[in-house]
Amino acid sequence: MQHTLSVLIPAFNEERALPLCVTNVKSALERVASLVGGSEIVVCDNNSTDRTAEVARSLGCRVVFEPKNQIARARNAAARAAIGDWLLFVDADSWPSPELLEDAIRLMSAGVHVGCGSTIKIVDGPRWFKWAWESKNLSMRLLKWCPGGFLFCDRTSFEAIGGFPEEYYIFEEAEFVRRLKRHGGKNGFRFVVLHKHPFSASGRKGSKYGLWSWMKTACSFWLSPQKKSKDKAFAEKWYDSRR
Repeated sequence: MQHTLSVLIPAFNEERALPLCVTNVKSALERVASLVGGSEIVVCDNNSTDRTAEVARSLGCRVVFEPKNQIARARNAAARAAIGDWLLFVDADSWPSPELLEDAIRLMSAGVHVGCGSTIKIVDGPRWFKWAWESKNLSMRLLKWCPGGFLFCDRTSFEAIGGFPEEYYIFEEAEFVRRLKRHGGKNGFRFVVLHKHPFSASGRKGSKYGLWSWMKTACSFWLSPQKKSKDKAFAEKWYDSRR
């Protein structure tokens, strides 16, 4: 029996980013059409003030609405609306290649993994931002952590751990993966980070805020990561309505 796949995209003021994201997701879904029992793309409009919902519908996506502007809630709202028994979370400014999605589908089909993520490739923006992210790829593979731009799991496990932690405004995916790995480990399942075909992501935030601004943010974060992850005011860069 083949699994059904839901690709879930949280989106806040992403009318400009969505076309590229969804177009690439559709290409990847075409690649794996014979490997799954059906697929869909669900966009969660996270209280946008632009045409995000309209653009998503024009691209053939199903749209749900989450009124509280918080990415963990948007991810969970999309998951609740999804019909798939496999869930793939993709950010609006990122996308998987067909090869990456095929690798993930074949991995999950083996039935021994609770989920998987991917290393990252920054496709534009300043060099320092590209280096800052891609230099983390080795640690992602070794420590089995990953960004939220490509995060795959089965619905049963997602529901067992309660979805994404809604007390977090940023790095909710890190806590989600930690809980997912713990849940999988108790039941004999593994979590892996794929690396042959990294997912693509925009470097727009590097262009927008600059190196010095991000250095100050990083230093402040690492002094108190748990507290800062739950601080909406600290997460301003992630929730800036200007895209």
